[in-house]
Amino acid sequence: MHEFAADPPVEERVGDLLRERGETVALAETTTGGLATVLLTSVPGSSDYLDRAVVPYDYDAIRETLAVARETLDEHGAVSAPVVREQAQAARDTADATWGVATAGVAGPGGGTADKPVGTGFVGVAYAAPWGTGDSETTVARYEFDGDRAAVRERLARQALADLESLASGRDR
Repeated sequence: MHEFAADPPVEERVGDLLRERGETVALAETTTGGLATVLLTSVPGSSDYLDRAVVPYDYDAIRETLAVARETLDEHGAVSAPVVREQAQAARDTADATWGVATAGVAGPGGGTADKPVGTGFVGVAYAAPWGTGDSETTVARYEFDGDRAAVRERLARQALADLESLASGRDR
């Protein structure tokens, strides 16, 4: 699971950044099935910043564990920007974490469509600003990855952590 790792790996860089800033993260992973969490917990001391992770894998689990609206799932499907947005916000808010990160995608080998071919992935990152500032925000990005199921899942998990790193490092404390 280190085929796509940088040096130093993103999980170490994210951990150092969050620890330095005194911030926490919670994850909601579907397609990645907990791989981003595995990466984070491979770093000693990750309990300093990792609050929790959930791995809801079907519509009912997504709705029940993260309160993603049935209407959002019906209209857009689980592999979509609107659903990933709600998942990232729910991960952040239910954990009362600084950051919420969510992933969804089509890892293959089947399941792809013309609109969402195999290799499609979405990453949502939600930031909780101090109450009353109105500065909380959520970003969602769509990616296309090549490779087999294992490669797509690892690349999506690493991309999720890279997106978190980019947004966290760009934010003033």
